[in-house]
Amino acid sequence: MDVSLTLWVLTIVGLSALIAIDFFIGGRKPHDVSIKEAGTWTVVWIVLAGLFALGLWVFGGGQPAGEFTAGYITEKSLSVDNLFVFVLIMSKFAVPSIYQQRVLMVGVLIALVLRAVFIGAGAAIIANFAWVFYIFGAFLIWTAWKLIQEARAEEQDEEFEENRFLKLVERRFPSTDQYHGTKLFIVQNGKRLITPMLIVMLAIGTTDVLFALDSIPAIFGLTQDPYIVFTANAFALMGLRQLYFLIGGLLKKLVHLSYGLSIILGFIGVKLVLHALHESGVHVPEISIPVSLGVICAVLVVTTITSLRASKKQAQADAEKDSVDV
Repeated sequence: MDVSLTLWVLTIVGLSALIAIDFFIGGRKPHDVSIKEAGTWTVVWIVLAGLFALGLWVFGGGQPAGEFTAGYITEKSLSVDNLFVFVLIMSKFAVPSIYQQRVLMVGVLIALVLRAVFIGAGAAIIANFAWVFYIFGAFLIWTAWKLIQEARAEEQDEEFEENRFLKLVERRFPSTDQYHGTKLFIVQNGKRLITPMLIVMLAIGTTDVLFALDSIPAIFGLTQDPYIVFTANAFALMGLRQLYFLIGGLLKKLVHLSYGLSIILGFIGVKLVLHALHESGVHVPEISIPVSLGVICAVLVVTTITSLRASKKQAQADAEKDSVDV
């Protein structure tokens, strides 16, 4: 898809305007987010993504629209995995519920900027080194296998461990022990101190980089168009804050999510390897976008259904055990 500089600028301005509207309507005043509010905004962002896909179909044709839709669904499903870590971060830093929305908004914006850098670097590498598809494909297949191993592990580490960047910030810059509203800096006894609010925002934004290491190669396995890769990531991330409050209580019930994500990543990894072989002149079948979209949606539906059934059976078993103990 041939994208002019003007379209890039208009897209970034449009996304910035949507973020500003979201902030001034729902996030300007700290408050506890209700299920109704989170559900409304989640639907709004999904509809906006759908309208964007429709615009791509009208002005660019079915190919870019299909690539965006597949990329958006993939990034959205992978971003759900981020929410598990976000819950741990909120718990570790004891973020008051009324400030969690602000933390997520700024953290997601930091993540979006960092992902834009990753996308630009990935697009430049792919444009000059076609063999990188082999690396991306192998990495995704390895990540898929690692997810399965983690899902099968009996004991999983549920403690959030700060990355080196956060540890460096905390060492170099003195901070307070308490939150001071939404302030990022305060002055005490003539000293400028950072607050836990800034630290947790950086934690959300920088931790997402780890997830981008597999999600960016995954979407490049569906499309090599930087414009579609960026916009799919943007729409998926911008609705993540509301999704956190909407399904936060359901996260523990998605017990098979890791298996579903591993299948998706492994599938895209195979798709990348086949594409790399095709580019090298080897006559192998390539997986089309409609097939990719169908597989991704089917895996997510099956994973959700089996997860809810397994959670329901486990809850019934626990209830029966408790009644016997009594």
